[in-house]
Amino acid sequence: MNLTEWAKTQGVHPQTAYRWFREGTLPVPAQRVGPRTILVNIETTTAPEAVGGLGLYARVSSHDQKGDLERQLARLSAWAAKAGGKVVRVESEIASGMNGARSKARRLLADPRVTAVVVEHKDRLGRMNIELVEAALSASGRRLIVLDGGEIADDLVRDMADVLTSFCARLYGRRSAKNRARKALEAAEHG
Repeated sequence: MNLTEWAKTQGVHPQTAYRWFREGTLPVPAQRVGPRTILVNIETTTAPEAVGGLGLYARVSSHDQKGDLERQLARLSAWAAKAGGKVVRVESEIASGMNGARSKARRLLADPRVTAVVVEHKDRLGRMNIELVEAALSASGRRLIVLDGGEIADDLVRDMADVLTSFCARLYGRRSAKNRARKALEAAEHG
């Protein structure tokens, strides 16, 4: 399979895959067979569970939470060391959980060496539809490990908060959406 086709199947931009190839960081074996042709070894991309390891992912929403980002990474690394797992990729970023265009999360999910994605809370990976990510990982023989699952126990309340956050993000912008959704839930409880 050529590098461009491989990149599209992995959800990576072809230019990014080419840059990884040039830098020697492409997560699969590849070789140049012509001046403009790079071939990727397909056997490696179809069986990630044979190679795999842990991929740690941490995220915060704003730059003023950078200290929390470092603490998340420390807790994830400590858990991985205690569990005895082999960490093959660590990604952290400062980005909104409502935005699906997070390059580091995509890079982690596209890495075939990662057989288990480890996050501290589900909402670190994304604010909505995490079940779809779990299903996609499961379909490829991979899994999502959430270290602290006790965020919001009641699924209906969590779903309502997610929907309100999404609507508020569209109306008021992503930064204030979470606060406005919380205020809307408080008003609904008291009113």
